[in-house]
Amino acid sequence: MSHYFSSDSPGASAPREIDVVLRGRPMRVTTDRGVFSGDRLDPGTSVLLGEVPAPPANGTFLDLGCGWGPIALSLAAAAPDARVLAVDVNPRALELTARNASAQGLSVEVFQPSALLAAEPDLTLDLIWSNPPIRVGKEILHEMLRTWLPRLAPDGVAHLVVSKNLGADSLQRWISTELGQPVERTASSKGFRVLEVGSAR
Repeated sequence: MSHYFSSDSPGASAPREIDVVLRGRPMRVTTDRGVFSGDRLDPGTSVLLGEVPAPPANGTFLDLGCGWGPIALSLAAAAPDARVLAVDVNPRALELTARNASAQGLSVEVFQPSALLAAEPDLTLDLIWSNPPIRVGKEILHEMLRTWLPRLAPDGVAHLVVSKNLGADSLQRWISTELGQPVERTASSKGFRVLEVGSAR
């Protein structure tokens, strides 16, 4: 079985339906093997969705590392007039996010990260919500954040959830010192930190 953060084939498919509540909205969604937290709503994602403020009504929003889509679905449900993008290197994750959005009557555009950047090299984001894949290791994680966080519009903001035990505090320092973007911890719950990152522009 490939890791959920791999672009390789994630192994044999075994889809299943689960019931979740995303920011107060009950949904039945399809998950599968080979994607992040395929049997439930991940605790970190749950903390993020419970702590972030409501998104603005309009803008271009990104779910970075979408998995089966809980963050993208939440954004699209809260702001139906916004453009919601979901990126992941895992092809099965993209298929599930698109399927779940369609089933809920929500508008979400799914992309491989490289494909989105190739199609829209000047893409600017008003909002990023993400439970980033910390276990890919610092080098890949830092490159991911270095690619996407600087795309925030001048008044844009990113909300990231990171386990305290997996380096939330050191990541906060790295964003501040290496990317030069303002960052603060806005919540701490169940062993997770929620970090708010502003634009450097």
